[in-house]
Amino acid sequence: MTGRPLIGVSTYLESGVRWGVWEWPAALLHAGYPRLIQRAGGLAAMLPPDAPEHAAAAVARLDGLVIAGGPDVDPARYGAQRDPRTGPPAPERDAWELALIDAALASGVPLLGICRGMQLLNVAVGGTLVQHLDGHAERPGVFGSHVVEPVAGTLYASVVPEVVEVPTHHHQAVGRVGAGLVVSAYAEDGVVEAVESPGEGWVLGVQWHPEMGEDVRVMRALVAAAGSGGAF
Repeated sequence: MTGRPLIGVSTYLESGVRWGVWEWPAALLHAGYPRLIQRAGGLAAMLPPDAPEHAAAAVARLDGLVIAGGPDVDPARYGAQRDPRTGPPAPERDAWELALIDAALASGVPLLGICRGMQLLNVAVGGTLVQHLDGHAERPGVFGSHVVEPVAGTLYASVVPEVVEVPTHHHQAVGRVGAGLVVSAYAEDGVVEAVESPGEGWVLGVQWHPEMGEDVRVMRALVAAAGSGGAF
């Protein structure tokens, strides 16, 4: 491969978004995501929700994939009743991003899930979610922080071997870990903070928001794997 690896990142799809004198539906992504990809040596490409049957073709054009943070996953996706504190569903994103994850897992394209992206990765392989927990979100619109401890011998620990403080904002978390995934980091209170696939491919999910911090190591590892055809 020549040049910088092309990293696709999923987006919001929102109605009633204003810019200038205009108010229209918009595909949105916090600028922290493409900036982090760029700082890590990659090229960023936005992947707004589309028909799931096009996901495999989209992933085939990419060197790496990021599933971004966002709204709560529909509990029906993991066979649970909706908790009153679970946010409204985003069916287009759920369907599209699950299809992207399936395509990346099938093709070996390196995959990083961030916050919702990690939760959706777990759901995609048969895991469940805890629909509400306290202590991992300051208040709406404000990121908090806490420390994360890696599990020795994992991919994540090879990238970030020490305990680190991370930016965080979530009220849901991984419950039962899905088939083929292992836990690779925990918060001090025992909440699962990273999962990964120990197989040959590069598959990692982190519960925190690296795009809101200065540490580029996780994204740099994804870009490195994408630039080497999935090896790391």
